[in-house]
Amino acid sequence: MKPLIFAHHSSSQLVSSFAEKVNGEITHVESHDFPDGESYLRVEQNCFGRTAIIIADLHQPNAKVLPLIFLCETLKELKIATIILVAPYLPYMRQDKQFQPGEGVTSRYFAKILSQHVDKLITIDPHLHRYNSLDEIYSIPSIVLHTTAYIAQWIKESVNKPLIIGPDSESEQWAAATANIINCPFIILQKERFGDRDVQVSPPEASCYKDHTPVLIDDIISTGKTMIKTAEALKEDGLNAPVCIGVHALFSGEAFNEMQQANIKDIVTCSTVSH
Repeated sequence: MKPLIFAHHSSSQLVSSFAEKVNGEITHVESHDFPDGESYLRVEQNCFGRTAIIIADLHQPNAKVLPLIFLCETLKELKIATIILVAPYLPYMRQDKQFQPGEGVTSRYFAKILSQHVDKLITIDPHLHRYNSLDEIYSIPSIVLHTTAYIAQWIKESVNKPLIIGPDSESEQWAAATANIINCPFIILQKERFGDRDVQVSPPEASCYKDHTPVLIDDIISTGKTMIKTAEALKEDGLNAPVCIGVHALFSGEAFNEMQQANIKDIVTCSTVSH
């Protein structure tokens, strides 16, 4: 039987494309919120013995996770055989250690919650900085897909003499891998964070690359401050305005507008988050 495809805050275009590629059956879920804010849902399809694939946009996750859990538990009661969660952007991965006494390591808590309600997880470039793999915190099978080859191909076709720049140590895995595919130079900067929107980036010391086009690569663009500060540092060092590439473009608040007004040539993102 065809797998049942459920959309959870995902774009209709993504869901339709996915369903076509896996020969799946898009399934409607009746849902609404009661006046007191509680959720109602009803699955109309016969689910007995079927495979459910839930395509979920989990950006801004707090309001989306509880309805997701309700959907999973409803499917189990309807005797679904397997629940596969496809979450192109996997949230709650950055709090991967206790930085200050008393902090919650929310990446572990979130992993425990999801692992209780789905059978398999498929995601794209999760923020694996201090974890070697999702298996360290998820107790379910997981598949991690990568965007590096696609980003490298776009740079190769679109950017003249690229200089790949990772704005901090956390971005090194994406920047270095991309540069190796293209066979172009790359540098990794150091970043010091003083708050959610207050960062300082080390000088690039890249004056020997003034004829190159800087390409900043990071997995997540949230406030955009890291990209903006790096672009300012490049300008001070006499380099060209950079192309900024993000795998997961969260664009919190006015981040996109602020990046457009900064010393940035182009902003390019993958489609893991609708924006």
